[in-house]
Amino acid sequence: MAAMKPRTGDGPLEVTKEGRGIVLRMPLEGGGRLVVEMNADEATALGQAIKECVG
Repeated sequence: MAAMKPRTGDGPLEVTKEGRGIVLRMPLEGGGRLVVEMNADEATALGQAIKECVG
């Protein structure tokens, strides 16, 4: 069984490279964090989509 990490709060927005993937950890409004792992192409597409949305 995998070890459970204790909750230490929501924390800041984080993006880290772990192995071959890029991991996004984003705090959510109701508490907790959204964790998404993606490859470089997906991260580039996500960044472009956010830039287009923001303006």
